[in-house]
Amino acid sequence: QVQLVESGGGLVQAGGSLRLSCAASGSIFSSLVMGWFRQAPGKQRELVASVTSGGLMNYVDSVQGRFTISRDNAKNTVYLQMNSLKPEDTAVYYCNAVRWYGTRRSDYWGQGTQVTVSS
Repeated sequence: QVQLVESGGGLVQAGGSLRLSCAASGSIFSSLVMGWFRQAPGKQRELVASVTSGGLMNYVDSVQGRFTISRDNAKNTVYLQMNSLKPEDTAVYYCNAVRWYGTRRSDYWGQGTQVTVSS
């Protein structure tokens, strides 16, 4: 079982920055694929960024060049640095962890943190 606790959301003006953090429990963090998802009102949850256990990163096109995902395995924490924020980035952001048991995948989710970008 993996428990995830997010922090760092809030209200920011367009063009500003925020850094989200997600702390994970357990001793298997380094083997997890970590990601950030977001869900805006009336929209489906979408993957924003992910980082594999080997450090490979992936971003949705809309945040490429503005957001950076990183992980600190010593602290069991994944971060999402968000720069040049836009009103359309407003959403609840969720931390996600993926653990593989052979070919079986288990997903774990944080409680979500609200990010609001004002114009």
